[in-house]
Amino acid sequence: MDASVGLNNLQTTPVTASDIRQRIWLELQRAPHDRHHEWRTPLLSSVDQQAQPQARMVVLRGVDTLARTFHLYTDSRSPKVAELNDNPSAALTFWSKRLSWQLRVSAVATVQRSGPEVDAAWAKVRQSRAAGDYVSLLAPGDVLGDTATTAEVLVDPQSPQQHNLAIITLQVVVMDWLELAPSGHRRATLQADAWQWLVP
Repeated sequence: MDASVGLNNLQTTPVTASDIRQRIWLELQRAPHDRHHEWRTPLLSSVDQQAQPQARMVVLRGVDTLARTFHLYTDSRSPKVAELNDNPSAALTFWSKRLSWQLRVSAVATVQRSGPEVDAAWAKVRQSRAAGDYVSLLAPGDVLGDTATTAEVLVDPQSPQQHNLAIITLQVVVMDWLELAPSGHRRATLQADAWQWLVP
């Protein structure tokens, strides 16, 4: 059965743990392909080299429900890449006003800078306006001069210049789901196939 059909047949507020688990993964599957989906741009949190928390919005590029992984694109020179290399523990926070759902995901991150998957991702990205983000002469966070403009910082994305695109893969460890509802809030954790209800 088509996933979108199954999603439409689900209740807005599922009752059972099985219903909620299915709805969570269906929403996550939709997010990378729907520019208007609220879960397309979660908050990614990591820890820097000074043991300070760092958080930023990212774009969800792919979800593998069987492997329980999320995929993000980033510049390989980004500070978050160094942070995740030093400490692969990460968290994603999703919020949906439509569902009144918060989803917090604890995960372990790995970063791919090369290989077939990165090549395939770049083949898609280089045809888009976002290509310039990965061929910048300067790394994310570098200081710009007073007169620097985007045109001065970037090179032609169609040139043979080597790109800096990397893929961050986040392996889900545990999910913390929270529903805010007038009839009563609900909260639970999902780890592999184990579901546990919690006090909201």
